Amino acid sequence: MQEPEPTAGGLAKLPEQGAETGGDDGVFIAPEHANVTSGRRYVLKSGDTFVVNDPNGDILGHDDGLFVNDTRVLSQLQLTFGGRAPSLLSSSVSSDNTAFTAHLTNRPLPPLGGGHTPQGVIHVERLRVLCGNVLNEAITLTHYGTEPAVVPLSLSFASDFLDMFEVRGSPRGRRGTLATPYVDKGEVVFSYQGLDNVERIVRIAFSPAPDKLMPGRADYTLTLPSEACLSVYLQVTVVTRPINETAAPVPGPVSKPPAGLSGAGRAAVRAALAESHRMMRDRRRASARLRSSNPLFNAWMERSFADLGLLTTDRDTGPYPYAGIPWFSTPFGRDAVMTSLQTLWVQPALARGVLRFLAAQQAREDSAFRDAAVGKIMHEMRKSEMAATGEVPFALYYGGVDTTPLFIVLAGAYLERTGDGALIDELWLALELAAQWIARVCDRNPFGLLDYQRAADSGLANQGWKDSHDSVFHSDGRIPDGPIALVEVQAYACAAFETMARLAQHRGSATLAARYTTRAQALRERVEAMFWMPQEGFYGIALDGHGQLCRVLASNAGHLLAFGLPDKARGEQVAHTLESALFYTGWGLRTLASGQPRFNPMSYHNGSVWPHDTALCARGMARYGEKDAAVRLLQALFEAAVHFDMRLPELFCGFTRRRGEPPTAYPVACLPQAWAAGSPFMMLEACLGVTVDAQREEIRIERPRLPEGIDWLEVGDLRVGSRTVSLTFRRVGEQVVPAVDRGDARVIALL
Repeated sequence: MQEPEPTAGGLAKLPEQGAETGGDDGVFIAPEHANVTSGRRYVLKSGDTFVVNDPNGDILGHDDGLFVNDTRVLSQLQLTFGGRAPSLLSSSVSSDNTAFTAHLTNRPLPPLGGGHTPQGVIHVERLRVLCGNVLNEAITLTHYGTEPAVVPLSLSFASDFLDMFEVRGSPRGRRGTLATPYVDKGEVVFSYQGLDNVERIVRIAFSPAPDKLMPGRADYTLTLPSEACLSVYLQVTVVTRPINETAAPVPGPVSKPPAGLSGAGRAAVRAALAESHRMMRDRRRASARLRSSNPLFNAWMERSFADLGLLTTDRDTGPYPYAGIPWFSTPFGRDAVMTSLQTLWVQPALARGVLRFLAAQQAREDSAFRDAAVGKIMHEMRKSEMAATGEVPFALYYGGVDTTPLFIVLAGAYLERTGDGALIDELWLALELAAQWIARVCDRNPFGLLDYQRAADSGLANQGWKDSHDSVFHSDGRIPDGPIALVEVQAYACAAFETMARLAQHRGSATLAARYTTRAQALRERVEAMFWMPQEGFYGIALDGHGQLCRVLASNAGHLLAFGLPDKARGEQVAHTLESALFYTGWGLRTLASGQPRFNPMSYHNGSVWPHDTALCARGMARYGEKDAAVRLLQALFEAAVHFDMRLPELFCGFTRRRGEPPTAYPVACLPQAWAAGSPFMMLEACLGVTVDAQREEIRIERPRLPEGIDWLEVGDLRVGSRTVSLTFRRVGEQVVPAVDRGDARVIALL
């Protein structure tokens, strides 16, 4: 999901060393500016607001902060005692992602009118909750010493109001007006008038009132008797509003805090916690339940569900999963569609919200700057200042070649899963426009393929899911001329035409169905003729604008299996290659086979492991009879997740697994990331061989398998049309046998 970086003049160009990759070989090189830092980060999110802080709970202004609508509204929030940071004991985010807690203790405190306070006698708990555009924090001090203590506590704060693209390192020629912060009625106020005619205001309130309050710091002198406990509360409230009547409306949605949350204090923290717990509980109840004999596996499933709940934002069109924190906490088309496909069998309501939102944002006119064409489905939406002013094209950007066919595929899968024909009727015009765009591009391509080439220099050069500037290349390492036809995109397009044929048949239009079927078959034949490499027994990654095949072994070919494009013999060959040491690391599949030009296990797209990519390949392997290989991949990602505290990152490095060593993290990966969190559900569906047909109120189970260490797995409260069913998959000898625990949906099992 790499994006162009704007130049000082406001135009954008693709970085030679981008935010995710550096140098022509794709090696990650940390920028020299201080905007990217290392170390563990903890995140909370609510709607279009999220906070990233370090284990102490501090915000230091590197790649952390409090962000609203892609703008950093708080760049510093630091707790000190006598000018020193406390010692960290532990920190965590609650299992449902509603609250951050840090446990700290004091370093030796200097005498302030009293005796010397030794180290480690004062326990400090920082409890942070984010609800709507309001951040609440309770700082509770408990004194375990035998003598009274005088504690000099300070909170430092600042706001730089940087656009997300600036935080990622993009320079700007000019900015709006940053006002001098001031104290107003016991609150600190920061404000910024952007070039987009939007004023952003931050107010920080305290309870009790500080002994000394300045625009950048609040100082307390707290007297703690032995065995005493007291709390300090702060509340950060963010307001955005147009500067004048001609300004565009501030993009939404803007979540309103619940009743009782206004004002710093214990009641506000409790109200925010209650509301956050309620929202997460409601999202969890919309999904089927998964429980197994393995507690660690259960923890992975629950963390994945919780991360999807955290990233999901309720919009007017329904729930929508934002892509990832911190860099992509915004609507992305491809990511949301893929996440919905991953979770469709356990959580179909998410797909409904995604389909309705993307249909509402479908391009209705052509725009080179936005890479828009009538019928295309959006790639990305941003609400920041730089997007609103046109410094970057991402306010509503369509530079993704694959989102449009995947949108159609999701609609068809949703109908089969839910039987909700009313939604298909609602979306039919959008589906037809999307299919017509695919057909137009294929007809324009001399080989009948779905291709891409950016319409303006400000857009993305590569517009598939591997969108780094160097992710598509020839076998000698050359970057190909466009337009580029990616191999996996042809599988998506073929599946989209087949889906439109089924949907047209469903609506009673046999003629239209036949037309789409013919297109699908023609595209399938072209792929087999133009992308297959007999000597390698594999498909090339892309066809360039001259019709030359990029004869590179990449994981893209695995997506063909996931969507059923190859014949059985070729599909099996691809699956066997993916299983080999060329791709398989022991933790997952590399995006690029080792030994290929530009291969680098530390790169963003040329040799790293992406969980969603591995999940798609596992789905494809299972589809082509390699069920045991799919189970091994599920096991590998599960074991990787254990080392990442049960939360799979956006990607990690593609080094071969070594005994006793954990997987190697990628420095700036988003964590959590929606389609990484959704990956275990797609893989589990493939391994269990589950297909839900809501129209027949039927579940089909084919050759179910379970990972090693799991003796049984329960799928509870699975909706099947108007019915609900609970299943248990139990290991019996060499087989896994399903059984119906509750419900009356028809279950057909092939063991």
